[in-house]
Amino acid sequence: WGSEMEAKAEAKKTKFLKPGKIVILLHGRYAGRKAVIAKNSDESTQGRKYGHAVVIGIDRAPLKVTKSMGPKKIAKRSRVKTFIKAVNHNHIMPTRYSIDVDLKHIVTNDTLTNPTARREARSKTKKLLQEKYATLLQNGKPKWFFQKLRF
Repeated sequence: WGSEMEAKAEAKKTKFLKPGKIVILLHGRYAGRKAVIAKNSDESTQGRKYGHAVVIGIDRAPLKVTKSMGPKKIAKRSRVKTFIKAVNHNHIMPTRYSIDVDLKHIVTNDTLTNPTARREARSKTKKLLQEKYATLLQNGKPKWFFQKLRF
């Protein structure tokens, strides 16, 4: 009786941890930081025996920019420091926000194990997120994702 209900509940579950979903990390070095899911794995893999997601997050958010600042100062204050990490589903809190950045081609299976590939991927994501932030600055207010989380 109980296993039938569990099976129905399992079938009804919607997958909400999709690539592009913004999450907040809850444990570890990057606790309290915002991140985007690049790749999600509900099942366990050989290295990780739990459901996990590969996230690309903002370690250091861009600073406030005003109209009186010159282009050089704006460029310096718009820098973003990123990180790439595989995180257990229990250690992330999903938000209602998502971002439309294609990150699948940047993060591969090799990225997390190979240090040089990880460095290259981090620089690519940094460039991509800085471009996204620059376009948001041009259009008006920067999005919630690029603001430091206050708590």
